[in-house]
Amino acid sequence: MFKSLKNRTPLGWLQLKHDKFRLLTALSGIAFADILIFMQLGFMNALYTTNTQYPRKIKGDVIVTSTQATNFNETYTFPRRRLYQAMDVPGVESAEPIYIGSISWRNPQNREKTSMMVIGFNPDRPAFDLPEVNSQLDKVKIPDTVLFDQASRGEYEEVISQIEQGQIITTEIERNTVTIGGLFEVGASFADDGALITSDHNFMRLFPRKQPAMVSIGVIDLEEGTDPEQIRTYLNNYLPDDVKAYTYQEYVDSELRYIQSSTAIGFVFTLGTMMGFIVGIVIVYQVLSTDVNDHMAEYATFKAMGYKNSYLLGVVFEEALILSIIGFIPSVAIAAGLYQLTAMATALPIFLPLSRAVTVLILTIIMCGISGAIATRKLQSADPADIF
Repeated sequence: MFKSLKNRTPLGWLQLKHDKFRLLTALSGIAFADILIFMQLGFMNALYTTNTQYPRKIKGDVIVTSTQATNFNETYTFPRRRLYQAMDVPGVESAEPIYIGSISWRNPQNREKTSMMVIGFNPDRPAFDLPEVNSQLDKVKIPDTVLFDQASRGEYEEVISQIEQGQIITTEIERNTVTIGGLFEVGASFADDGALITSDHNFMRLFPRKQPAMVSIGVIDLEEGTDPEQIRTYLNNYLPDDVKAYTYQEYVDSELRYIQSSTAIGFVFTLGTMMGFIVGIVIVYQVLSTDVNDHMAEYATFKAMGYKNSYLLGVVFEEALILSIIGFIPSVAIAAGLYQLTAMATALPIFLPLSRAVTVLILTIIMCGISGAIATRKLQSADPADIF
């Protein structure tokens, strides 16, 4: 078989390179479609990552939220006494609140106002698995002191450098003057430009209309050897129906599921990916169809000589495979560059993993294969007598 393939005339490649302008047009179209798919998948992955980055970092066995809450960025408060009630359940070691809010703060470097997510919790009981934060929790015990996410979107290079050198940096949040006591790194999101972490007492100073008795999320730690599934089920039966308990993994999965199925943004990116796929099919079909029509006499000659349809179809599919692979190569390089530019401009975690490159390559081969199948319909029904 390998010997026959080696001795086989690469008719598909010879036909493609015969018209270099058409070949270049086809490759450009495929690369454009692949880049469109790459960008849509990149943005969609960034959306999923940024909207679950804090839920994935919560340090707890069971998570309690309001039944009206949709996701981490759109939490509804519930009475703190629900956490006190949870403490009555055997196997529960602690139940601590997290307070979440969005606020406008003034960039200390350029004085521009931007939206920041503020997270407050008891600094004596770390709520997140963030070593950079947990090592600096003593700082947020100081009144009007916050930790700043240095991966926030915006111009903060000078401020970050000054903080790392030990300088005291202050800025304004609403009518409050706050001190940036330290740095951590998580990243911006589609909803907010960045995040601030502080104590629950400082949080209440920044949000005077909020009440300590109304919390955003409850984090429950269990005694060693306690089954989180069993406690979650018990809490959902024991607590009033204004709250819902999740295991840690269930909570993360619910956040991701909400973004995938209940938001327009996820649908838009999925639709964009499909549109890129369809654009690629149309472009490749136009090229292959034109090529088949231009060489119909040659194909008829092959038929008259006794070549079967399968051989002629193989030539067209050979062209489709060559176009898919060669057109994919520049799209990867361009997409990687665009990912870097986008990450620098938006502070979003957009990057190019190998799995995505393989996925797009498979989609490209399928895309070109479909185009080839459509383009060969006329070839299969062609009669040499009619052509001559």
